[in-house]
Amino acid sequence: MDLVQLTTKMAAEKMFSGEDFNGQQTKDQSYGNDIKHVLNVFQRVGLIFAAAFLACIVLYHAAFSLQVFSGGFAFSPVKPNLSSSASLEAESKLENVLLKASMPHKTVILTTLNEAWAAPNSVFDLFLESFRIGNGTLKLLDHVVVITMDDKAYNRCIAIHPHCYSLTTNDTDFSGEAGFQTQVYLKMMWRRIEFLGTIIDLGYNFIFTDTDIMWFRNPFPRFHSNADFQIACDFFRGNPSDIKRNLPNGGFTYVKSNKQTSKFYKFWYKSREKYPGLHDQDVLNKIKQDPYIHKIGLRIKFLDTVYFGGFCEPSKDLNKVCTMHANCCVGLSKKVYDLNIILGDWQNYLSAVRNDTRKLSNSSPWNVPNHCK
Repeated sequence: MDLVQLTTKMAAEKMFSGEDFNGQQTKDQSYGNDIKHVLNVFQRVGLIFAAAFLACIVLYHAAFSLQVFSGGFAFSPVKPNLSSSASLEAESKLENVLLKASMPHKTVILTTLNEAWAAPNSVFDLFLESFRIGNGTLKLLDHVVVITMDDKAYNRCIAIHPHCYSLTTNDTDFSGEAGFQTQVYLKMMWRRIEFLGTIIDLGYNFIFTDTDIMWFRNPFPRFHSNADFQIACDFFRGNPSDIKRNLPNGGFTYVKSNKQTSKFYKFWYKSREKYPGLHDQDVLNKIKQDPYIHKIGLRIKFLDTVYFGGFCEPSKDLNKVCTMHANCCVGLSKKVYDLNIILGDWQNYLSAVRNDTRKLSNSSPWNVPNHCK
């Protein structure tokens, strides 16, 4: 029987009992005691409900707090994110290297290196030598950051160059000569694009140069002032804005750090999933006319091979050439052989300038490609 029914029954018994006055007094006293009992029951029930309600509130807030601190999973212990910690440490080391190598306005020159190319008398030594014998390029060597892909390359780098950064990976060995279009080669190229995106997000402008590019003059005066992303070409069609016809080469780029280039490099890297099996340069050719490029407002310019030549299309004017690239050439030994010839051609040119014995000729001033034919 609930409380309401009990109270109603007691009132009915009082009204229809037919007792005398004395009996009525006794009943009234009993009735009063019953009322007190009912009120006590109400109080106890109310206290129980109140206590239960408060307990629910406390448990809810405790669960919510635990959920926040455990990353959204209640009752999960908080553990330090070791991968994030290692990532922050690596980023700090990278920023330290970039800061030491930076020109004014946060600009650096970047190249990548593995064990095969770092060996004595191999590509890396020729790369550094070109800066030493180039026209006004020695001072630029102080701003070159070498990104090494394995431990042996890093050890060789720190032995002969002040600015080295180790970008090792656990899943792939990048130390050997990566054959063109092999899985190792593709992973290396895409790791490079991903890393360059990180440089942009850190706020640094950069020239990226392959190590098989010889530097003969300061390239900065030849860059376009109204571009976010500038890239060399295997074949230049005469118009630096001709996105359709110019064939870019990802081995040499000049990139300003801004929102446009940050979005572009993320888009470029993501596009590897749409074009599996292609390296970064081929994917760039696929996406360079994509509407997204126009949407983000990226300004692209292609660099003239008169200033930025290569074995595909050599510069024909030693008075203007800034860089020469051993492109259109597969095989490390072939590259090393022909790059040695290039350095010899440049030194012969400098000697002729000093002695004023230069001869005008319509033929190529280079004796390359030779082994790279």
